[in-house]
Amino acid sequence: MGLAEDLDYRVRPATAVQRAAQAVVASRAGSRLVSRFLPPLDTGVQRLTHHRHSAPSLIVGLPVLDVTTTGRRSGLARTSHLIAIPYGSTLALVGTNFGRRETPAWVLNLEAQPRATVSYRGTTVEVVARPASDEELAEVLTLSERVYVGYRRYQNRITGRRLRVFVLEPVPT
Repeated sequence: MGLAEDLDYRVRPATAVQRAAQAVVASRAGSRLVSRFLPPLDTGVQRLTHHRHSAPSLIVGLPVLDVTTTGRRSGLARTSHLIAIPYGSTLALVGTNFGRRETPAWVLNLEAQPRATVSYRGTTVEVVARPASDEELAEVLTLSERVYVGYRRYQNRITGRRLRVFVLEPVPT
């Protein structure tokens, strides 16, 4: 069994309405708007539904993984709501940051301290995030486009920084 199965994390095919919503969110204007309002909206939806649903799962059909890292400066727990890419029996994370120039804070936190916890629908697993090899990076990016059309658009907009991809591995018990 792998991490994806342990969490029962699956990406289901999007409906026509969800695909249309994904296209809007993936646009430059849509991603700018969503990057500002999605985190607090998602937190609210998760609280209201007792972590059974998230804003992206309801609106665009994408499951959200809560990734808790250790803040590289503060040392405090920091939780980010992310779309994970099923990769073999595990999961991968792609640091696109909605195509913005800045590297996401969770990426920098994982580079400083690769141990994290991931939660999905009430199940939590401790993981170690390792940078994807060049071969894995290519595979994950190809898979990411099947999960969400926005990933390719975000990658095309990123300039001035290196796109980071992490492969999550459960911490042995």
